[in-house]
Amino acid sequence: MITKVKTANHEEWLALRGQYIGGSDAAAVVGLNSYVSPYSLWAEKTGRVPGFAGNLATEVGTWLEEFIAQKFAQETGKKVRKCNLSFFNSKYPFAIANIDREVVGEDAGLEIKSTDSINLKKFKGGEYPANYYVQCVHYMAITGKKRWYLAVLIGNREFKWFTIERDQAEIDALMGAEAEFMEHVKNDTPPPLDGSQATSEAILAMHPESDGPDCDITVCAPDLRRYVELKRQIKELEAEAAQCCNVVKDFMGDSGGGECDGFRVSWRTSSRRTFDAKRFAEDNPDVDLSEYYNETTTRTFRVTQRS
Repeated sequence: MITKVKTANHEEWLALRGQYIGGSDAAAVVGLNSYVSPYSLWAEKTGRVPGFAGNLATEVGTWLEEFIAQKFAQETGKKVRKCNLSFFNSKYPFAIANIDREVVGEDAGLEIKSTDSINLKKFKGGEYPANYYVQCVHYMAITGKKRWYLAVLIGNREFKWFTIERDQAEIDALMGAEAEFMEHVKNDTPPPLDGSQATSEAILAMHPESDGPDCDITVCAPDLRRYVELKRQIKELEAEAAQCCNVVKDFMGDSGGGECDGFRVSWRTSSRRTFDAKRFAEDNPDVDLSEYYNETTTRTFRVTQRS
């Protein structure tokens, strides 16, 4: 059974959404979100770290949403309408759907995106980012609709739209992953850790200060051995890569660039000006520069191995 819920305000909607897996969470659940990992999403859903509050990019995206919707309608001849309701499906009690638009007279919905032109290559050959696809699959699962359209404005210069047909096998796989993830939330047990920046940031946000006593980390010995070995391999590979780089540089000499077999190399002269604060302070000992320094606090992870 599919139900729709209307919230009184944005704060109430945020509180409601925080209890479920939403469309923008779906890609993180299956490891396809560049900014949110399964672990960082778990930390958010369990209240260990605050949720994403938005930024300038999301604010601009909200302003562009109506334009993109109308552009889609203009290019396709389809009529779309807003739906300021939250969808729930009794088959998936852990999930919520807040869709951008419904397509009038068709069993379909519309997902609206705006992205930077740097992502243009992700749309070549009729393709689009996997996280967009996952979000649309999530919405089809919750709403029961047969089709979802994806409209994307890229760098305010290109507009593309795509059709995604309902695939029950894909829906089953995604909803299974979401159900499994929600068990981690309900049981307050984290999903497996990964090496993503999002996971690192979540761990640091949960433990920002090193104000506790030293601890016995014997259980971590296998990870530490693997860490040291990987760092050694990385160092060797970096040295090998630097050697290859030097061979090319030596051959190029004074040339600023070159091409071969699909490779394009640029080695051009550039300059950069920096302010030498230390020397300025030495030359101007009477000037107090303390108020111009920004202080940041972080925790540095360092491993040393005893011989």
